[in-house]
Amino acid sequence: MADPEKIARLKAALEAYEPGSGFIDHAHEEAKAPVRKRALGLLDQRARSLEELRGRLIKAEFEPALVDEVLDDLAASGLINDASFASEWVRQRAARRGKSARALDMELRDKGVGSADRAAALEQITDDDEERIARGVAEKAARKVKHAPEDRAEYDKFLRRIVGALARRGFHQGMAMHLGREALDERIAECESA
Repeated sequence: MADPEKIARLKAALEAYEPGSGFIDHAHEEAKAPVRKRALGLLDQRARSLEELRGRLIKAEFEPALVDEVLDDLAASGLINDASFASEWVRQRAARRGKSARALDMELRDKGVGSADRAAALEQITDDDEERIARGVAEKAARKVKHAPEDRAEYDKFLRRIVGALARRGFHQGMAMHLGREALDERIAECESA
């Protein structure tokens, strides 16, 4: 059953209502409009973390308080979500760029993604995935070897290049050396049999 007192208050509020009475602060919304437009333009280019987007908007010399309000609005509407951003970042960068979990973690940290969101996103890369990705990077780097090395110094030079490719993508030294040697030895065998 409806509360008569509550109904009376609602009727009084409706009678007192005047359009433009401040339910929406139009001047404030107009001040937020260019910030929102720039934020949406940046998000249209690619997904971004909250901190990355905040940094870009502050750098564009928008007022920090307005930037924070717009980002809160975008987060509330689901257009900014660090957990989904991190998950997608890891999925794409591991597959397309051959990055290790360690390198991806550093990239996400640099983008301002929190440790819990980073950890959750990195769970999608297993040790087997990491080894498979590293092996692919090593094999690609080894394909640049066009002939069998003439001596140990040349072998070491080829190996350093392959291991360097793995190290730049964040793979740990032990794995890089093991897979680098394996890929180089396979490539040398191919060159000698051709």
